[in-house]
Amino acid sequence: MSAGLSQRRVEIGTAAGAMPTWIFHPEGEGTHPALIFYMDAPGMREELRAMCRRLAAAGHYVMLPDLYYRSHSGDMGPFRGDEDAAHKQLIGRLMGSIGIAMVMADTAALIAHARADGAAPGPMGCVGYCMSGQYALGAAARYPDDIAAAACFYGTQLMTGHPYSPHLAMRGARAELYVGWAGIDPFAPQEQMAPFAAALEAAGANARVELYPDVWHGFAFPERLVYNADAAERHWRRLLDLLGRNLTASERAG
Repeated sequence: MSAGLSQRRVEIGTAAGAMPTWIFHPEGEGTHPALIFYMDAPGMREELRAMCRRLAAAGHYVMLPDLYYRSHSGDMGPFRGDEDAAHKQLIGRLMGSIGIAMVMADTAALIAHARADGAAPGPMGCVGYCMSGQYALGAAARYPDDIAAAACFYGTQLMTGHPYSPHLAMRGARAELYVGWAGIDPFAPQEQMAPFAAALEAAGANARVELYPDVWHGFAFPERLVYNADAAERHWRRLLDLLGRNLTASERAG
């Protein structure tokens, strides 16, 4: 645990049950701008908590929900990208067990919890990676009165035929949006980037779509084999700047 930070695990009630959620924020009394950190497909693990601690050290009230709570309990363990077929099949099954409608319902519970806690009364932000990039963008569209900033890094399923597809839903968003696109991404090929950016522009979204060239999907996660330190630090700068512009009382990380 980092000095000066509060960290706890709570269970937030939803229509589907109790959603385990890690909460991080600076120690002491006072309010902090809230941020929902949506986990990626490999699930809950210490790597994500460490990333949340960095955001909390920058002055934020960070919520990290376990989105797989409906069918799986507890940490999934470290993920490097070279796991065996059984582990990857488990991830695929769990990823397929949730969808944007479920996660948006969970998001309502997270927003309500932050408001009831009293520590995060102002505009909120959210960030998602891989499978959860669509959830961060979806939250901005679904909850425009609460979400003022949303970031998506190497997001998947950003342009689909589903009515909740992010490229269609952004007409409802008032948040500032940032989308970081990995240059080498079998799950979201670079050819999709320009059409997606055009769709956001057509929707009138306040958005920036930026390419991270020559790095792989997953580059921001320090335990991945494809981790790229330079691109990861660039991602942190973009994320913290986005939050700093749009959420009150936020501080930047050193």
